Amino acid sequence: MLLNCVIIDDEPLALNLMESYVRRTPVLSLVGKYSSAVAAMRELADVRVDLMFLDIQMPELNGLEFSRMVPPETRIVFTTAFGQYALDGYRVNALDYLLKPISYSDFMQSVGKAVKWFEIKASAAEPSTEHDEEIKSIFVKSEYKLVQIMLDRILYVEGLKDYIKIYEEGDEKPVLSLMSMKAMEELLPASRFMRVHRSYIVQKEKIRVIDRGRIVFGKTYIPISDSYKQAFQDYLDRRS
Repeated sequence: MLLNCVIIDDEPLALNLMESYVRRTPVLSLVGKYSSAVAAMRELADVRVDLMFLDIQMPELNGLEFSRMVPPETRIVFTTAFGQYALDGYRVNALDYLLKPISYSDFMQSVGKAVKWFEIKASAAEPSTEHDEEIKSIFVKSEYKLVQIMLDRILYVEGLKDYIKIYEEGDEKPVLSLMSMKAMEELLPASRFMRVHRSYIVQKEKIRVIDRGRIVFGKTYIPISDSYKQAFQDYLDRRS
């Protein structure tokens, strides 16, 4: 596995140090280094970047702001001298967080996490050779634990800014997880789940009642937004 990576840091010494680390690491291929997020943004539009080492405290556009513009398939490792930014880093779904001065051993631990993440992604993308290999459950991080969620029990997923709530049959209290709706949508099989609103994903087979353009789960009414209405109507037409 070879990962394309970039380094963004406004400190020349830090930039050169990270470059030396990357060039010592066979699994990494350096495709660019930049002294500002603005310069990187201009040049990376058409470049595939797997891993980004991103400084947080930078002029014009800081690392946290820039990370929200990066495609979700690019994994981010924040690098900074300011420890108070750690929590903010994880709120934008960073892969890891490195506190300056960064040692090569700490750097390699982050690289190891990246390699593992891309190996899991590649494995999930491989076509299944048997029907019974379709996933029956997923794992999500909730309150510092990994929680297994059985797909058969999911009614719907609600997005709340940086968090999601997963509502299951028979449970009044949802599972709360720090992840984006886009990441959850990619995790769930499209054959069973459908996005009906920017804040809602529903399991199609669990839909029992539709009332005046809203999906009803108990006392909860889920709206169907205009951007998803046609796809939902096509699904209903196939089943009606």
